[in-house]
Amino acid sequence: MESGMPLSGRQRELIRESWQRVSSSPVQHGIVLFTRLFDLDPDLLSLFQYNSKQFASPQECLSAPEFLDHIRKVMLVIDAAVSHVENLSCLEEYLCNLGKKHQAVGVKVESFSTVGESLLYMLEKCLGPAFSPDMREAWSKLYSAVVKAMRRGWETLPEGD
Repeated sequence: MESGMPLSGRQRELIRESWQRVSSSPVQHGIVLFTRLFDLDPDLLSLFQYNSKQFASPQECLSAPEFLDHIRKVMLVIDAAVSHVENLSCLEEYLCNLGKKHQAVGVKVESFSTVGESLLYMLEKCLGPAFSPDMREAWSKLYSAVVKAMRRGWETLPEGD
């Protein structure tokens, strides 16, 4: 998987070190990520329905057991990317299929930039002053590589008329 700009050894190290601090409380930090996501784009809340139930508010969504399971899954995907930061290409097929699933439920490719902003926000809130500009750049590159692979899921599906 080519990200356009490969991660340097130092960037991979910064990602692993920072993730070690975040991954100890994945649901707690995932709630920060999704709270920020819904603050930035409240319309995304409508994508999350369980048993055909629409959530009335982000708070209701963020406390639903089904959504907490979704948060765990998102954090596991980030964990997989961090774990395979030396060789992201091994995740290519998985991420492409994940992109297909997101497209099928109505997620727009453009929403991934908002998710990226929310990820960086969560890392900054969790890590505080330790979240340096170099760390931000490293995470941005990693996230771009993940999104690039997920976008292939959109590209492999036939366009509707």
